[in-house]
Amino acid sequence: MATLHLICGLPGSGKTTLAKQLEKSESAVRFCPDEWIADLLLNPNDRKEMDRLRDIVESIQWSFAKRLLALGVDVILENGFWSREERSRFRAEAEAVGAKVKLHFLDAELNELWRRLSKRNAKLPSGTFLVRREDLESWAKSFEPPTEDEFS
Repeated sequence: MATLHLICGLPGSGKTTLAKQLEKSESAVRFCPDEWIADLLLNPNDRKEMDRLRDIVESIQWSFAKRLLALGVDVILENGFWSREERSRFRAEAEAVGAKVKLHFLDAELNELWRRLSKRNAKLPSGTFLVRREDLESWAKSFEPPTEDEFS
């Protein structure tokens, strides 16, 4: 039975690092929206276009992921999964194609996230974007940490 790994956390929490580790240890296919978006953007500072592309890229990745899960291939999605509703929807759709779901929650205090992001911002790796402190603070307010029942 295939496993869908949902990587949940805010920017700077270590989602990509964990996803890459799982990619190797679980022989899974990893989907990172930011990497695909970076390849499509003409201007990496165009937030409006980045947001427009995010929905499209995540939808395409999910279509491929569901097909892979149905074929018995493990998949990793590092979308962040900031809301309970989103996590529930992906879980239900994965289970509908016969996959099990494992939620990975990466948590860190806001100041630690900002410390990591500041370091990353100074030398942006490929497939990442500049994150401003005010963005992080705004996103943190809308983030819904998973509850215990979501891990079963």
